[in-house]
Order: sequence, then C-alpha cells, then structure tokens
Amino acid sequence: MSAPRNRGRAAWLALGLSLLAAPGLAGCAAAGASPVDGRVVAVAGENFYGDLVSRVGGDLVSVTSILSDPNVDPHTYETSPQNAQQVADATLVVENGLGYDTFLEHLIGSSPRSDRKIVDAQQLLGLGDGVNPHLWYEPGTMPKVARAVADALEALRPGSMATIEANLATYLDSFAPLTAKIAEIKSRYPATPVAYTEPVAAYLLAALGFPVLTPPGFARSIENGTDPAPSDVAAQQDLLTGHQVKVLVYNSQATSPVTETIKSLAGQSGIGVVGVSETMPAGVDYVDWQLAQLNALESAIGGAK
Repeated sequence: MSAPRNRGRAAWLALGLSLLAAPGLAGCAAAGASPVDGRVVAVAGENFYGDLVSRVGGDLVSVTSILSDPNVDPHTYETSPQNAQQVADATLVVENGLGYDTFLEHLIGSSPRSDRKIVDAQQLLGLGDGVNPHLWYEPGTMPKVARAVADALEALRPGSMATIEANLATYLDSFAPLTAKIAEIKSRYPATPVAYTEPVAAYLLAALGFPVLTPPGFARSIENGTDPAPSDVAAQQDLLTGHQVKVLVYNSQATSPVTETIKSLAGQSGIGVVGVSETMPAGVDYVDWQLAQLNALESAIGGAK
C-alpha cells in the first residue's frame, strides 16, 4: 500500500519548529520587510493565485508563489526556510484553505504581523471542511478571489485604488473566452459521462454538466495516496471496458501503478484520456491553462470511439 500523499503536510510541523528556533527568523516580521521601491510584498500558496495577485496588483506588488512546479505533487510538498522568510516578509498572503496548503497556515502562524492581509479562498466562499479542495477549478472562484485581493491591496495602498480597480476589471474581462468555451462544450456535448482518477477537475466537470461515474471510494483512495479496494478498481475498469464513459480525466502530477494501469486500459478501450494538473504550467496564465485543458477534453470527447 502506498503512503498517504499528505505526509509532507503532517511532517511540516517539525520543520516549522526548527525554523522558529533559527536565529533572527522568529523576529523578522517585526522588522516590517518591504521592497525598497515600496511595493506590497505578497505570497501565494499556489502559482495561479500568485498570477492573480500579480495581475490585479500590477507594479504595486512583488509576488512569490510557493507551489509553482507542475512536476511536483503539491500534496507532498515540504516548505523551506526560504519559504518561511518569504511569508514573514509578506503583508498580503493568499491561500486556498481546506487543508490543501496547511503548510502556509503554519508559516503565517510562525510570523504574525498586525499589518498583514490574508485572503483565504475557503473562508471567502463560506465552505466548511471536508469538501473538494481544488477550488480553482470552479469557474466562479478566481473572480471572487480577485475581488478580495483587490480589496486587500486597496486597504494596504489606499492611494492606488483607481489603478487596482482598473487592473481588476482587465483581469475579470480576460475570463470571457473561458466562460464561452465552457458554455460551448456544455451545449455541444450535453451530459457526457466521464471518469477520473481523482477529483482534481470535479468542479469544472460539474460546470460542464458532465456526470462522473467513477466509484467515490476509488477516487478518494487515489487522492489520499492509498490503494483502492479491489471492488472499486473493478468497477472503474468496467466503466472503461464497457464504454460507459467517453473520457478518463487523470491527475498528471500524481501518478501511481494503479492510475497508470487505468490510463492504459482507457487507451486500449478507445476511451479518450486527458491529463489535468494541480499547478499552473510555466509561461501561461490561468485562463490559457484552463482553455488548453478544456480544448484537450473537447478533442478527447470528439475522438472517443
């Protein structure tokens, strides 16, 4: 049985305690770090939130994203002393919540600041614990986070409100192609049944109106990094060999022998296979990233046997 994928988060506490004991680190927030050019120091747990802050804040912000490598499983990420310093210096922090970036909460707690603004997507959306944490795949999430980030920046830099509002409007306008593509696919392929290895893109699939037939126990086990029950594996395989679904969506950042076997079976069965990632690839923005995945999904549905 494979080890739980959240072991990195559980192990963070020991690292956090050692960081607190490091000379000068515990008191660095009191020094009040800010770039010499006066920009707001911002840290985002994930790079799609960091991109959002950069676009809304523009030249007013200096942004660091902790999770930015699409080749790394975010669930096993372990923070560094550099991450701790970056958060200690920040007066704006954006986090996802729902246990996805618990490491960031520890870093925030290790370096409290009275002038720090925190935007927590979970709290912003009014969600309780235990729901799917991949909130950025819900089409309505990013615009709401952008509004909250704009409000936080305006509180930190009240003299720049007009600039921030203009940047926000431009950012929100950029979502028009994404909204249109979702509507197009939903209309062209209504109620298309799909399967996934884990619910990374579940919110997006729901927005498309696509029913997911994967056994919940299978997806839950894969997401937690444990071996699914044989009955759940068999049921997932039957979806593919019986052509009950048009597409298999898998997490390209977290693979295992089980998911690789399922992917191979889908291909052999003539089922479209589409990878989605938890981290935004380099060189693109959020809308481009999501559009590329939607285009891949559309092509897979159209080419499925």
